[in-house]
Amino acid sequence: MSLTGTKYYHCISRCVRRAYLCGEDKVTGQSYEHRRGWIEDKLLELAKVFCIDVCAYAVMSNHTHIVLYVNDAKVKRLSDKAVIIRWHKLFKGTLLTHKYMSGEKLNNAQQSFFNEELTEFRMRLSSISWFMRVLNESIARKANKEDNCTGRFWEGRFKSQALLDEAALAACMAYVDLNPIRAKMANTPETSDYTSVKTRCEHAKEGKQPKHLARFAGSPRKHMPKGLPYELKSYLELVELTGRCMRADKRGAINPINSPILDRLNIAPENWLKLTTQFTKVFHGAVGRPQKIDYYCASLEIKRRANYKQCEKLLT
Repeated sequence: MSLTGTKYYHCISRCVRRAYLCGEDKVTGQSYEHRRGWIEDKLLELAKVFCIDVCAYAVMSNHTHIVLYVNDAKVKRLSDKAVIIRWHKLFKGTLLTHKYMSGEKLNNAQQSFFNEELTEFRMRLSSISWFMRVLNESIARKANKEDNCTGRFWEGRFKSQALLDEAALAACMAYVDLNPIRAKMANTPETSDYTSVKTRCEHAKEGKQPKHLARFAGSPRKHMPKGLPYELKSYLELVELTGRCMRADKRGAINPINSPILDRLNIAPENWLKLTTQFTKVFHGAVGRPQKIDYYCASLEIKRRANYKQCEKLLT
């Protein structure tokens, strides 16, 4: 991962066992639906501790999709005490961190070691790898305890995709939010349980945005506040229109070309439908317009431009 090219990443974790992560196992008849709440609660809890914003998420039967934004500027502003307080919410801490929090004076050697620990903890609070590690480990432990077994619960650590521009970000967020509709687990975005779009719809009814999710800041402009570069209303309308087109009984009923956000992003309606139904099949690495791919690969000194032709075809 490189924050030079982008701070937005799409992360996927998949369950390794035949037994469902969530939902109902058709073979045994046992329901694991309650585990969806485990993941959603833990995810939003970690968003309060880490300097990482959750942009979108969907908890499926055997995998999870999460779109994250690394707020590295925020972690740099945190005081030393704030860093330690946040870290102690995740782990027990060390002898030196507890001495520091209790107000005990550290000698020169202890201060030197403490400074090294502090630097490491500050880095970890803005690390997607640590975010996903804490999330997945806690769920794996709870699931193994419930199943009275040991061993690996997840297929691997996690897979990630760099989202290099607004078009890639919008397509990926919509893809994640529409996962339950694509899987026929829900008919509308607002009834898609354990997804970010349902949470946003519930708060939008009251004219609010959820505090635990990344905020929509509106269309890009000169003095742009922190947040997603779209209008909330436009995004929700776009997801709704796309969802209706994807439903078997509504196929083609509404043409998403009417959405202004697609006009601004310059994405053709037929390309948009492909992006929001086959995002992870079409792209297997960093996603963005060709010039963004070039810059990203150059910053990481990568010679092979994965997805280049697909990005050129679908995003330009």
